[in-house]
Amino acid sequence: MEINEFIANFADQFDETEASVFTPKTEYRELEEWSSLIALSVMSMIDDEYNVQLTADEMRKAHTVQDLFDIVNSKIA
Repeated sequence: MEINEFIANFADQFDETEASVFTPKTEYRELEEWSSLIALSVMSMIDDEYNVQLTADEMRKAHTVQDLFDIVNSKIA
């Protein structure tokens, strides 16, 4: 799995935030558009694209896109 592909899939869950905003260091919870609905969309995307089920606790522990990528990547390997 590539970080750039993950970022693109992650950014697709946002309607109003430009994709260029997203980098591995993006603290996505700080974004104005972030909500519990988007969190569920991200979890669903991760399940659909990577066949990985994230727990709510794992979502809470991740602060950046890189953190989330690392959690997902560890479950794939």
